[in-house]
Amino acid sequence: MPSYVLGISGLYHDAAAVLLEDGKIVAAAQEERFSRLKHDAALPVRAAQYCLETAGIPVSRVDWLVFYEKPLRKFERIVSTAVATFPRSWRSFPRQMHHWLGDRLWLRANLTSAFGVSPERMMFCEHHLSHAASAFYCSPHDEAAILCVDGVGEWATTSLWRGSGSAIEPVSEVRWPHSIGLFYSAITAHLGFAVNEGEYKVMGMAAYGQPRFREEMSRLLRLDSEGGYSVDLDTFSWHWHPTEPATARLARLLGPPRFPGTPFTPRLDPLAQHHADVAASAQAATEEALLHLVRHAHAAVPAPALCLAGGVALNAVCNGRIAAEGPHAHLWVQPAAGDAGGAMGAAMWAWHGVLGNPRGPALRSCALGREVARDRTAELLADLGARFDDLGDDAPERAGRDLAEGKVVAWVDGREEWGPRALGQRSILADPRSAEVAERVNRSVKFREPFRPFAPSVRAGAAPRYFDIPAAAASTSRFMLSTHPVLPEAQAGLAAVTHVDGTARVQVVDADTSPRFDRLLGAFEEATGVPVLLNTSFNLKGEPLVSTPVDALAAFARSDLDTLYLNGFRVERMR
Repeated sequence: MPSYVLGISGLYHDAAAVLLEDGKIVAAAQEERFSRLKHDAALPVRAAQYCLETAGIPVSRVDWLVFYEKPLRKFERIVSTAVATFPRSWRSFPRQMHHWLGDRLWLRANLTSAFGVSPERMMFCEHHLSHAASAFYCSPHDEAAILCVDGVGEWATTSLWRGSGSAIEPVSEVRWPHSIGLFYSAITAHLGFAVNEGEYKVMGMAAYGQPRFREEMSRLLRLDSEGGYSVDLDTFSWHWHPTEPATARLARLLGPPRFPGTPFTPRLDPLAQHHADVAASAQAATEEALLHLVRHAHAAVPAPALCLAGGVALNAVCNGRIAAEGPHAHLWVQPAAGDAGGAMGAAMWAWHGVLGNPRGPALRSCALGREVARDRTAELLADLGARFDDLGDDAPERAGRDLAEGKVVAWVDGREEWGPRALGQRSILADPRSAEVAERVNRSVKFREPFRPFAPSVRAGAAPRYFDIPAAAASTSRFMLSTHPVLPEAQAGLAAVTHVDGTARVQVVDADTSPRFDRLLGAFEEATGVPVLLNTSFNLKGEPLVSTPVDALAAFARSDLDTLYLNGFRVERMR
């Protein structure tokens, strides 16, 4: 009889559930895809129910439920910090206690109530160990250094591990309140973006600036000779203030903060250019810090492979530099590197690290989420009176022709992606050759800031003709997790997906794991000679990726998309 392990993350942001059957991933999904609340932090009851339904089992068949961190250890850190920083912490401590005494401190009982799993069938994994397990056990490597970098777990903010076979051993860590993740988030807030949401925007904004504030950043984020770092606790206040990550010293050092929603026109507005330079400086400091950690990791754990996890591992520009300049021959990044990935890591830690089971095959596809049956999709379209054609297996070829004619296409196909990147299951696609196309998608389809870049998807065999992807990034580029130069001779022909600095966050599409998406790219190539498409996530501003046909049709109706492909059905706009 199969054994089942259910991994859970939640209560902070990006709650998720992952189900293993005899160590194999059956399903993985974030709660936001069900609740439609972006970065939903609630216990992932609906995501867990989806996982159980996919396996066809009741919750009574779950052998172990594993939570991705240890709440009592985190509570210890909060109380200790409040005492150490009193009286400055007087406003923060009551707020923290309100949350903790309400539900988080009694988590075991709350998990029993929410999921119906008895307390004796529960395990609790450390936060950074969950990250480490999510990266290493999903990778194809038997030996690796594992580096986890995020805001904070229980105490650790950065941790180094040694992975060997089925074993993961701790090597070193940097502890709260020193944190690269929180450093980047503080700069994100200074630049007028929401923390845990706007970090991607800072990364995109950085390309418009110059790192003029390197010296100032070196005071805020200091690297040491032992492979660690520290932050300036006189400038940053996340460890004692309830809402502000930095004191007034940050503005005195870096200049005035950016007001949220201010138009960003760096070539025309000196203040906007100043903020671009701040973003470029923070990004450069983060890249140097990550390279510093990576080189130390290689010295401490001299393995050819490096596995990355934690929210900072979603910084694709950093990953590109690590692949190009780092000492490792192979780089592997967990596709859901943030807290959602902790659910996967917690389950895998229990299966391999605690129960002692051998490792299985590496994660090759992120198509682990919901898939809606075609008959239900057809019923919905008919009930709504939609204009549609049932193309079935011919949908990729017809979509490729639509794209070649200049249409902006929404593509919903198969099981949705695990992680924040759209990889050809829940994507908006367009011709990559025209900058006007990118402007249109930002302006009237995605409704987002015009400075944000778009990613290209390219057929595997054609990638070297367009992009300079180092060998170490073979895995990260499959999951759109690293940024690389667009070859100079290709930039003019890929204007919609080449960022202002000449780079792109590339997805190399493997025909073995994504056959229908590869066929779509092939159809576009046959019509245009170009095996590349603009690929961005199918969601509107402020919303999670679409999950169901209802989500897709709602987004289609509220945007300027030309055509929607939905599980093999081609839906036309009602004019």
